[in-house]
Amino acid sequence: MLRKERNAIILAHYYQEGDIQDIADFIGDSLELSRKAASTKADVIVFCGVHFMAETAKILCPQKTVLIPDLEAGCTLADDCPADEFADFRNRHPNHFVISYINCTAAVKAQSDLICTSSNAVELVNQIPKDQPILFAPDQNLGKWVQQQSGRELTFWPGSCIVHETFSEEALIKLKIKHPEAQIIAHPECQSHLLDFAHFIGSTSKLLKQAEISPAKSFIVLTEPGILHQMRLKMPNKTFIEVPGIDGCSCNECPYMRLNTLDKLLECLQTMQHQIDMDEEVREKALKPIETMLRMSK
Repeated sequence: MLRKERNAIILAHYYQEGDIQDIADFIGDSLELSRKAASTKADVIVFCGVHFMAETAKILCPQKTVLIPDLEAGCTLADDCPADEFADFRNRHPNHFVISYINCTAAVKAQSDLICTSSNAVELVNQIPKDQPILFAPDQNLGKWVQQQSGRELTFWPGSCIVHETFSEEALIKLKIKHPEAQIIAHPECQSHLLDFAHFIGSTSKLLKQAEISPAKSFIVLTEPGILHQMRLKMPNKTFIEVPGIDGCSCNECPYMRLNTLDKLLECLQTMQHQIDMDEEVREKALKPIETMLRMSK
């Protein structure tokens, strides 16, 4: 098998299409994938996710070859927080401790004091001295939820995820009426008025865990629907309902995550193309806040 010949590991995010999840060596959220990348003994990491995730793997494993099936698999959160504009933002808020969500470029990570994921953001903020002002970037929806949960006042970069911005409140209410017994579970990147409906809020891995341990038999899921593949595999006796986007569209599927396909995955293993490279000075600076995150995360 080509994977074995290359001594490669295939890492996939929960938002990848089901076919890719089915052949991946490891499936997880951003925190779990970061840990797996840092610990793997493979020579080649094929990252089925978006560009910033593959960049994070390269930051942690500079000696390894990191591939991504499609270089165009980006992220609006990362794209809407350019490093030069972020530097200006930091300069306007001197003496602030900078916490950046992992959904950002290596160049923004390099300007940060600490990286977080949706799994550990509240836990990490709670460890920062209470008299220390904090900048939180780039997702303001996640930041507002973290602020609410931690009781800390945060200053936000005004970014958001296009997927989690598109859920229809009207559609959610209709589903809630149609399925009154269903538990609503939501990702904290959703807008706050949608989170108000949720019975449980958490990262993709925590949503999966909640569905496993909850006595509920049906769930309305407010996040990218790729996670429903794992939910249905692990819990075939439970029902999982996705929420349409605005105007009933299916725009809650991340168009960037879905750029990766099985054909592109095979091609990148065959050709070893679409390698992730970066400036070594940037990589070293970006590594520090990631290592701090891994050290501080329980």
